[in-house]
Amino acid sequence: MIDKLVMYLAYPFVRYALIVGVLVSLCSSLLGVTLVLRRYSFIGDGLSHVAFGTMAIATVLRLSNNMILVLPVTILGAILILKAGSRTRMQGDAILAVISVSALALGYLIMNVFAVSANISGDVCATLFGSTSILTLGQSEVWMCMGLSVVVIAVFIFMYNRLFSVTFDSDFAKATGQKPERYNMLIAILIAIVITLGMNLVGSLLITALVIFPALASMRLFGSFKAVTVSSVILSVVCAFAGMVLSIMIGTPVGSTIVAADLVMFLICCCIGGLRRGGR
Repeated sequence: MIDKLVMYLAYPFVRYALIVGVLVSLCSSLLGVTLVLRRYSFIGDGLSHVAFGTMAIATVLRLSNNMILVLPVTILGAILILKAGSRTRMQGDAILAVISVSALALGYLIMNVFAVSANISGDVCATLFGSTSILTLGQSEVWMCMGLSVVVIAVFIFMYNRLFSVTFDSDFAKATGQKPERYNMLIAILIAIVITLGMNLVGSLLITALVIFPALASMRLFGSFKAVTVSSVILSVVCAFAGMVLSIMIGTPVGSTIVAADLVMFLICCCIGGLRRGGR
């Protein structure tokens, strides 16, 4: 099996896929802890539906690089979700439901009405659950992913202390002169970037798992924000790498295999956490 893995790693497209997969999982886990603690997990799910609808439009327009359209529209969707949730009479979760369901339905409708291939069901399934397109990434796409990932990581590290204070006590942060609304908007924009990057990896319906599972698993083991964040990054990267290698070796869907690895890790951490509590 090791010889077979070494043989596959000799191909550039496999190395590109592993690089992108690790970077996406790393960025997702960094933001996942803050999103879970702030109870903003639903934003990732809603934005993934927005990204799907935009991806459908990009497919119909036959854009050579759909990121040109998907990235700005998903970021705009993040801004609208936060703004609409705070300025309308509808609750934030209701606004999110309207936007996400509408985007999902319109995306599927557009792909059917303006079909660009004979295999519509296959195209929809690939967009929703990920596809082998992660194994056909070009060098330019990898560089773009690396650049955006560096931006996400740098912003998180630079704003770490402020994000920490806003996450745990937004009222205190506001009293000390900080503006939680701005940091909430920043988090939403960053998660929009991560979701756009992860679309080709696990699909629009499964990308939320990369954000949520590592954070929840780490919270079963550690109690401090820093420890949970570091653990979440490690678990996420290990699961993504293991899932992609397993997918390449045995031919299973990339996205589903990665999410399955995250689920197994989450269950293991739950068992370890339960044993710890039982021992006490």
